[in-house]
Amino acid sequence: MISIDYKSHKSIYEQIIDQIKYHVIKGYLKPGDVIPSVRKLALMIDVTPTTVAKAYQELERQQVIETIRGKGTFIASDLQIKPDKAALEKVRMNLVSALMELKLMGMNRQEVMDFVGQVYQSLQ
Repeated sequence: MISIDYKSHKSIYEQIIDQIKYHVIKGYLKPGDVIPSVRKLALMIDVTPTTVAKAYQELERQQVIETIRGKGTFIASDLQIKPDKAALEKVRMNLVSALMELKLMGMNRQEVMDFVGQVYQSLQ
């Protein structure tokens, strides 16, 4: 389910967040599905429980997952992520960086739009 790239520029907890969101977007994880406990996932991917807990806390803050004491952690049953200003600003900054890279590679507007469309389509 989750695999960690220790050479990635992204922190481990961000990789966990991204991969859980990816599995939700692709439909591999659906609302109500149980996900491993903090300790179990930490053992599965060989990281500290603190790292997994940090990822889970952020996913809960974003309302992607919910934890029910004594029952476990689940993909949120009412999964409707509502972006806040800080989240949108973070995405915008990442997008600006990616678009600068594409422009430096010589891509024109239409090529960039086609590329972004292909990436978006791959998430369907």
